[in-house]
Amino acid sequence: MRQIVLDTETTGLDPQLGHRIIEIGCVEILNRRVTGRTFHRYLNPERAIDEGAMSVHGIKRADLDDKPKFAEIAAELVEFIKDAELVIHNAAFDVAFLDHELRLLQNGSPAVAALCRVLDTLALARSMHPGQ
Repeated sequence: MRQIVLDTETTGLDPQLGHRIIEIGCVEILNRRVTGRTFHRYLNPERAIDEGAMSVHGIKRADLDDKPKFAEIAAELVEFIKDAELVIHNAAFDVAFLDHELRLLQNGSPAVAALCRVLDTLALARSMHPGQ
């Protein structure tokens, strides 16, 4: 089984308000063993970063001026994650941002659910430890 542990950092909390992904990190696991293959990019969001978001991740807008835009790394990211099971803590958040970025490409890019399965470790933890 091929799994990709994935996390993002963003400019804010809601892609529908124009917030964007500023960092994507992925680690590949094959048959429950880390393979050493990774995908990590900082991205130029072409917008300001909310103070609240910056206080969480510490990434400043000026640090991203020379970084690629999502459109420049999208094909490489899709190739890295396709046909894998994505392991994401609070998957709804990350998947909403990834789907939004893919829609902005306007090239018919599929949604994350069409590319791979998603395992939400937050939902899993809540089902294993209700009320905690």
